[in-house]
Amino acid sequence: MPNLKEDFDSLVAKTSLSDSVDRRTFLKTTLGTGFAAAVMPVCAQTMIKTDTVGLTAGPLEVQANGLSVPIYRAQPEGKTNLPVVLVISEIFGVHEHIADIARRFAKLGYLAIAPDLFKRQGNPAAFASIAELQAAVISKVPDDQVLGDIDACVAWAKENGGNVDKLAITGFCWGGRITWLYAAHNPKVKAAAAWYGRLVGDKNELTPKQPVDIAATLKVPVLGLYGGKDDGIPQDTLAQMKAALAKGSSKCEFVVYPNSGHAFNADYRPSYVEADARDGWKRTLAWFKAHGVS
Repeated sequence: MPNLKEDFDSLVAKTSLSDSVDRRTFLKTTLGTGFAAAVMPVCAQTMIKTDTVGLTAGPLEVQANGLSVPIYRAQPEGKTNLPVVLVISEIFGVHEHIADIARRFAKLGYLAIAPDLFKRQGNPAAFASIAELQAAVISKVPDDQVLGDIDACVAWAKENGGNVDKLAITGFCWGGRITWLYAAHNPKVKAAAAWYGRLVGDKNELTPKQPVDIAATLKVPVLGLYGGKDDGIPQDTLAQMKAALAKGSSKCEFVVYPNSGHAFNADYRPSYVEADARDGWKRTLAWFKAHGVS
């Protein structure tokens, strides 16, 4: 496996959309749950593109509670007994950016799985605004369903070249919140990295707990990566989470990037902050390695 200190540029090749595909082609080549109009314009100068040389990568389906759940899988070609990382998307689904993150992990020797966790409720690409998407799809997705679908991905990984004794999870925004919850749900996870995932909020039948509610019983070490200028996740909510974690035994850490807002790792959006995204990536790899997932 490559040295985790290897320069980021050797893991992912940056190409602008104008150099590779135009915006229309780019949208058509996403994985079926592409970019909602709300995230446009694509930030063409910073879009990262990781190739599949040496990898087995592409869409598959996993059986979960009687349903075929689409996933994007990337892993080193011909290798087995691989550490496993689950890549949990934003509300916009498993589009090319999320697939690229899976390929970045695969280049480092991981079996990376990015599941489409909105399959039962709808297609995020069909909505023109975040408000419409939230109302029509995201608000109808039960946490129990999500956790069960991720369990099915872990089971699939175990049967397809993955070593689930070396299991990690990372997620972004909506997926960052799920990362916290899944770390509590599955104590076999060795390490987790939650990128700007919401920590507190309203609870209902579909979302009965927030990360702050599971903090005191959490056993899995979680790295939290947050933006200091993120208006949707105020710093006082991080303080609440830290206080709740202090009541338990989990060894969690937070990194706050003072110059970043929300979605600073989303290299296809204007919110992208290259320096902080690179630092967060390196910290994630080091966190996984320090907890035996490499």
